[in-house]
Amino acid sequence: MIMIYDSNCTLCESSVHWIIKNDKNKHFKFLSAHSRLGKNYLLKYNLDPDDLETVTLIRNDIAYIKSDAVLETAKELDGYWKLFYIFKIIPRFLRDKIYMYVSKNRFKLFGDREKCILSDDEIKDRFI
Repeated sequence: MIMIYDSNCTLCESSVHWIIKNDKNKHFKFLSAHSRLGKNYLLKYNLDPDDLETVTLIRNDIAYIKSDAVLETAKELDGYWKLFYIFKIIPRFLRDKIYMYVSKNRFKLFGDREKCILSDDEIKDRFI
C-alpha cells in the first residue's frame, strides 16, 4: 500500500510517523505529493496533483481519498485501530465534510513545514 501525503503539512507528517509506529507489519509505504513520482501516481488515478487537501491511499490498484483513505488505513493497522473502520457506516458525504473541515484548517491548527522532515535511518525504507 502506498500513502501519498502533503509533506509540508505538520498534521500529515505527524500522521505518517504515527502510522509507521502502529504498522508493525510494514504494510505502508509513503510518498510525498510534492514529488514528481507522487504527482505521477495521482495523475495515474485521475486525481488532481495540485489538490493537497486530501491524503490518498493506494491499495490493490484502487485509490482512496479523504475519509475513505483514513478508514481504509485504520483497517490495516495493528491493534484496536481496526475498530475505527466501523465509522464506514456513516455516509461518505458526512465523513468527508468533517475531513475537509480539518483539511482546510490544518495549517492554521497545526502549522506547516517548508520541506519534508528527513526520516531517521530506522524508517527510511518506508518512504518512496
